Amino acid sequence: MDLNLKQIAHIETPFTTKFGVPRQAGLAVSTGRVVFEPQFRVAEAVRGLEGFDYVWLLWGFHLNGHTDWTPTVRPPRLGGNKRVGVFATRSPYRPNAVGLSSVRLRSVSFDPQHGPLLTVEGADLVDGTPIYDIKPYLPYADSHPDARSGFAVGAPGAVLKVVDGGCLDAVPSALRDGLRQSLAQDPRPHYQDDPTRVYAMLFGGFEVRFRVDGDVLEVLSAVAKKEAVEC
Repeated sequence: MDLNLKQIAHIETPFTTKFGVPRQAGLAVSTGRVVFEPQFRVAEAVRGLEGFDYVWLLWGFHLNGHTDWTPTVRPPRLGGNKRVGVFATRSPYRPNAVGLSSVRLRSVSFDPQHGPLLTVEGADLVDGTPIYDIKPYLPYADSHPDARSGFAVGAPGAVLKVVDGGCLDAVPSALRDGLRQSLAQDPRPHYQDDPTRVYAMLFGGFEVRFRVDGDVLEVLSAVAKKEAVEC
């Protein structure tokens, strides 16, 4: 049976491109906002949701740029050089381009123009990602702390020391911690390790340029609205 999914909402996040998005939910404290599509802007639809600390977001990999799936993929946790089955990963290259993220629900509010708004934290989604469903997170059913995690043992932590020389002072304080955490997790493809290469990451309206040498990520500039802060 083919299922036609309806987009019920979209999410607004600081991540305007795929590059730099945390590889899993909850790895960076950056906030996002779930905005419902016009036909679903009904306050009653979220009644009671404020009583939950976390929610599941079911969403679409809308920037994949492909239609074919592949039976094996190379996950970043294995260095990008070992293949495993697609169903043993959370790779976007799957038969149905559907993602699932558990995010912290910070608030439920109501806007006269946009209806119910959900403020969430820890989302690993690009700005504008379509949301297909929202479900409450239930610790007694959804949490299994003793479960095996296959090749993805333990949450990936910070692997790089971020040195910014004051560049990131230009970024609003509400966004800064999330940006630092995203940079510290090393957004580069795992097969790239050129200390002279300069990378550019878009985040919250800023273009952040950096390079990596060993375990140190040096921020070179932060650019917003044609204003640059060079370091």
